[in-house]
Amino acid sequence: MRRGQHTGWRYAATSLLVLGWTALPALAAEQSAPDPADSVAGLVFRWLNFALVVGGIVYFIRKVGAPYFRQNAQAIGQSIRQAAEERAAAERELNEASQKLAKINLEIQDLRRAAASESGAQTERIRALARTEVERISQAARAEIAAAERAAALELRGAVAQLATEHAAELVRARVSAATEAGLFRSFLSEIERSAA
Repeated sequence: MRRGQHTGWRYAATSLLVLGWTALPALAAEQSAPDPADSVAGLVFRWLNFALVVGGIVYFIRKVGAPYFRQNAQAIGQSIRQAAEERAAAERELNEASQKLAKINLEIQDLRRAAASESGAQTERIRALARTEVERISQAARAEIAAAERAAALELRGAVAQLATEHAAELVRARVSAATEAGLFRSFLSEIERSAA
């Protein structure tokens, strides 16, 4: 309540109290009748008594209860403000944690992409090395085959030459008789003697 209303209540309570004190003796003197509680004065007195009790209760509540309720309301308001601040702080922390989690998810995706790219590059390097190795082995095999062919050709020539020589010797032996051979041997000796002289 406001200050003006508070003063109005006091004025009304005081007026009722004064009215009750002044009207009581006059009412009490007038009636000497049966039961004063049933008379108009008794009725007014009961209402005045009620008003005094209610006024006292209101006064007590305002005097003692108002500061208590005000303090309690301030404590509740402070608790509400503190809870709102704590909630705002918790929401900020939650937002920060969500942002960090989103960043971590992006980093994980980047790492996965990098790993896949690196794996692809590694696979391509291995394939290139394998192709190079296959080519090197193929060249070495071709060189060995060419060398084996040359060696076989040389061996074949040697074998052919030996066979040809043997065959020629057999032909010469078959055509030359013992007398022709002795004549050839003598002419060979006489040529040696001539060249020696």
